[in-house]
Amino acid sequence: MIISLEKFGTMLISRPTGKEAFLILQPMLEELKKEDEIEIDFQNVEVLTPSWADEFITPLVEEYKDRITFLNTKNPSVVATLETLEKAKRAGVGNG
Repeated sequence: MIISLEKFGTMLISRPTGKEAFLILQPMLEELKKEDEIEIDFQNVEVLTPSWADEFITPLVEEYKDRITFLNTKNPSVVATLETLEKAKRAGVGNG
């Protein structure tokens, strides 16, 4: 499954919209098979904030762990946010 984040906008900036995007994704996730991989594509995302990503990406990573791959992550905003989420995970800081 490829999740194209640009479907949710190019400026992914608030916790409420991240949570809303995650809820929209739920029906598709329910159809996944145990062996299905998830690719999160950041193509055309201009801004990704830690708050949006914490509501959308963190629960996906917690649930699907090694089945997730990130695509098109060269944007500095995306890089910084993914690093922030990784640091929070290592520090034991939870979602929310």
